[in-house]
Amino acid sequence: MRIGIVSDVHSNLPALTAVLQAMGEVDALWSLGDIVGYGPYPNECIELLRERRCLAIPGNHDWGCAGKIALDDFNVDARWACRWSQDAVEPGNMEYLASLPLTLTTGDFTLAHGSPHEPIWEYMAYPSTARLSFHYFASRYCLVGHTHVPLVFLDAGAQAETLHPKPNSLVQLDETRAIINPGSVGQPRDGNPEAAYGLLDTDSWQVEFRRAAYDVAAIQVRMQDLGFPERLIKRLSYGW
Repeated sequence: MRIGIVSDVHSNLPALTAVLQAMGEVDALWSLGDIVGYGPYPNECIELLRERRCLAIPGNHDWGCAGKIALDDFNVDARWACRWSQDAVEPGNMEYLASLPLTLTTGDFTLAHGSPHEPIWEYMAYPSTARLSFHYFASRYCLVGHTHVPLVFLDAGAQAETLHPKPNSLVQLDETRAIINPGSVGQPRDGNPEAAYGLLDTDSWQVEFRRAAYDVAAIQVRMQDLGFPERLIKRLSYGW
């Protein structure tokens, strides 16, 4: 079975379109949260994933947009984008965001946006956080997003071993429990502006970490026209 994995699309339609085209035909599509936020195409991104029958969970921006969490903990630019999204997202799409399950387990995989311990807000960027997180899911593997950085944490007993997959690299899964982050489609933060995503093959038990180039300038023009904060516009050029 070939499964496409996307996360942190953040209303970036050009990036999402490029990713879906680059991944080709898949048997299933999974989204790890934050479909909206930061970008100018929330409805289009939601509808595209819904059309693809994407298995999805919410992120903090999805819940912020849907009014399920207060915006006090968001930074200034993220809060502005959440409020803009609240006005822009159509009622049916808002209901969809509000209805997404906090976490999902399907077969050997648990899906959680931040971490299985605290799915909405916790950032799993360090081995210490990952080590604790292995206690909060029962499946062999956990898929997460939220940090916008491709990472793999392996259960090494008293500690977690960290892998930093390079673009177009393969990670072989085995009996070792693992936490896997494919990176961000719509707003990468690892210094590479190309959209990040993953391809999971459950026949070979391999995860491929991929990047897709997209028209960054086009979305920046759209954001500029809509009055988005300058920092949100410029950071797309640098992947940071």
